[in-house]
Amino acid sequence: MTKILHRTIGTHLPRAVAGEGIYITDSSGRCYIDGSGGAAVSCLGHNHPEVIEAMKAQMGSISYAHTSFFTTDIAEQLAEQLVELAPEGLDYVYLVSGGSEAVEAALKMARQYYVEIGQPQRRHIIARRQSYHGNTIGALATGGNAWRREQFKPILPETHHVSPCYAYRDMQPAEAAEAYAKRLAAELEATIVELGGDKVMAFVAEPIVGATLGAVGPVADYFKQIRQICDKYGILLILDEVMCGMGRTGTIFALEQEGIVPDLVTIAKGLGGGFQPIGAVLLSERIYRAFAEGSGLFQHGHTYIGHPIAAAAASKVVEIINRPEMMANVIKMGDRLQAGLHATLRDSPYVGDIRGRGLFRGVEIVADKDTKQPFDPSRKIHTKIKREAMERGLMCYPTGGTIDGIYGDHLLLAPPFIIQPEQIDLLVDRLASAISAAVES
Repeated sequence: MTKILHRTIGTHLPRAVAGEGIYITDSSGRCYIDGSGGAAVSCLGHNHPEVIEAMKAQMGSISYAHTSFFTTDIAEQLAEQLVELAPEGLDYVYLVSGGSEAVEAALKMARQYYVEIGQPQRRHIIARRQSYHGNTIGALATGGNAWRREQFKPILPETHHVSPCYAYRDMQPAEAAEAYAKRLAAELEATIVELGGDKVMAFVAEPIVGATLGAVGPVADYFKQIRQICDKYGILLILDEVMCGMGRTGTIFALEQEGIVPDLVTIAKGLGGGFQPIGAVLLSERIYRAFAEGSGLFQHGHTYIGHPIAAAAASKVVEIINRPEMMANVIKMGDRLQAGLHATLRDSPYVGDIRGRGLFRGVEIVADKDTKQPFDPSRKIHTKIKREAMERGLMCYPTGGTIDGIYGDHLLLAPPFIIQPEQIDLLVDRLASAISAAVES
């Protein structure tokens, strides 16, 4: 009997007792390939000796100091590392304890920024349908997944949602990628105008959409057009890299591949690599200056922000993922993963799309490949894929409601950056077997 309120009540979960490299072992001795990094968290795998030693060393000096009284060397070091790696224009760091908390902090920064500069009428947040930005109230309201939002609607703050950049389903047959990007940008601008250009405070988006769509990236110059529209109306651009950032797509920040710099960026998951709970918001000089020259504070805070042991773990993780061989392996193994998925699954009648960047890949499951018709949600194909994959010693991240929060199934792959070629091949073989077993059951 368990005394834990588990995510799903009444299911029997195996007990993880050990982790080494890309593998997790349960109490029965079964070994699983961590093909999803948990939830795109374990970027360096499990039990990495350098990270463990960094945490131990920090424990020997100071384990906790509340940030209303002290800063610490290790928190300052981590902030300097992140700013040095970030695109020019992201100049300061606010440390938090996880992804949802990072998004909440970014939203509050955006609101306070406009209050500080004398534009308190700006209050509207625009995001995209089928996005995911976290499970706290503000983050959940910002996210555009209907199923996650439904029962909490009465207590969610007002937000507004436009179409995602989801070429597989939403780009018209004769439409060029450039035209599709332009159409989506026009939709955002029309929404801004409708709400009032001087009343919108932020547009929030994931550079590569993770949990709710399955590694869906932008087309053409989509984000450059979005940046231009935000600038035109004086709106802050917030990019959520909680899942897709910290090297996951082959560059430290996923946004680097879009050629733009946002006003705020949220990171977490891979920042701590699963060794400690940690996240961060990176902010521009102008936002920092508005606070510094205005009220002199950011009116926000949590007990464990800037935690020294979490900062020590993250600092070492950031150091390791920034080594040249690490991003090179992400790109090389990401290409091998994509090629393996295509070779193994392209002829499957149940695989509609294979997409992503680096070691962040998604597979969309369909009932009919030609029409892109999804399976009936009652079949819970994504749940079956997860179960069949676990039976074969593979962790993947399947989700339902891909299309609209109700219909559609996909799975997400986000293995550790240290994965090797033969492990990629084994992952693909186990996944293909799991998909076949799930849809034919």
